[in-house]
Amino acid sequence: MDLKESSSFLLAKVAIAHKNLLERSMGDLGLHGGQVFVLFALWEQDGLRQIDLAEALNVAPPTINKTLSGMVERGLVTRARYDDDARSTRIFLTDAGRAIKADVEQKWLELEEHISLDLTETERLILPQLLVKLLGNYLNK
Repeated sequence: MDLKESSSFLLAKVAIAHKNLLERSMGDLGLHGGQVFVLFALWEQDGLRQIDLAEALNVAPPTINKTLSGMVERGLVTRARYDDDARSTRIFLTDAGRAIKADVEQKWLELEEHISLDLTETERLILPQLLVKLLGNYLNK
């Protein structure tokens, strides 16, 4: 078997190419790729604890801290501590963080269209299902 034709090799190449495309696309909005996933999580449930964000995004606490620092600096989120739990930092969207949602969603739809240009309708339907299964394999290890 030619390893360069293996699913693992091709998946790694696709992941790198997609990450680069995501960075360029979201860079048009002044965002880094990782920041988009924080926004997705907070648009779903604002006020998450920083540690819960790190866990949900499967990143290390120092990584989420760095990501959030850039977002605070940009005015997309704020950090707050609660008197009843001084150890936990909660993350909240600002008005700017809520306002950028439509632009991010538009860019995301453009990405979706770009990656599925050469796929048949059936392949477009099957691909997300396959990716969910693959992701499950990674998260269960």
